[in-house]
Amino acid sequence: MPSGIIIIDKPRDWTSMDVCAKLRRLLGERRVGHAGTLDPMATGVLPVFVGRATRAVEFAQEGEKEYLAGLRLGLVTDTQDTTGTVLETHSPVTARAAVEEALGAFRGEILQVPPMYSAIKVDGKRLYDLARKGRTVERKPRPVTIYALSVEDETGPGEFLLRVRCSKGTYVRTLCHDLGAALGCGGCMSSLRRTEAAGFTLDGAVTLDEVAEAASRGEAERLLLAVDRYFARYPALTVSRAAERLARNGNPFRQAGEDGLYRVYSPAGEFLLLGELRDGVLKTRKSFFEV
Repeated sequence: MPSGIIIIDKPRDWTSMDVCAKLRRLLGERRVGHAGTLDPMATGVLPVFVGRATRAVEFAQEGEKEYLAGLRLGLVTDTQDTTGTVLETHSPVTARAAVEEALGAFRGEILQVPPMYSAIKVDGKRLYDLARKGRTVERKPRPVTIYALSVEDETGPGEFLLRVRCSKGTYVRTLCHDLGAALGCGGCMSSLRRTEAAGFTLDGAVTLDEVAEAASRGEAERLLLAVDRYFARYPALTVSRAAERLARNGNPFRQAGEDGLYRVYSPAGEFLLLGELRDGVLKTRKSFFEV
């Protein structure tokens, strides 16, 4: 059965779940999950985990992400992007220097109020379901971190391309909305392209058409990256056959080494698990061998 990671360059107007459904058909594997949802209007890096590799999704959803976002000033919408209903129009700020100066207040740890058009639940109901019914409810601000924020280009009067490096949970369209408010003219997001997620970049991404072409030749599995590649930042550890048997049964075992997380391999070189070594005992954090 296919197992591994495939980095998809998500097309516009597809949901992240649409991509997973397409890959299930192309790869013939029902276990498919993605790390880091992209809105339908967004494109770019969508790491997709296939087969046994889906066990790594919980780790891959953490970490920094990077985007190229279109900022359109002078326009306020209900969705905070150009797909929504226009609520206000104003004369936009057109000076690049003014936009660059305003960015300073949005770098570092900031508070964001989640948009109504989001999947967050309030009292058990999705905000976007309430928004579609014309309802607005109070949302608590959430802390997010903007690690880097810069103007990459000026694409038209009052339109700019921003590069954003941020933490999990950041709404880039809310960032555009809030930036427009800070500039006094309103603003929204006009485009979004994710350039990095879970440590993967566009350099290693493939399109769904490329996957389909490979599948037609019976070669789609060649596009999958081994799941241990995601954990490459942790040192590798090859264990004894006795330790392998214990690990395959979910048992901890004695192991020499410094405390920390390790990629654990069998004597034959099979990636077994991500393990945590503490005081000479290694315990499984997540196993990846086929049972």
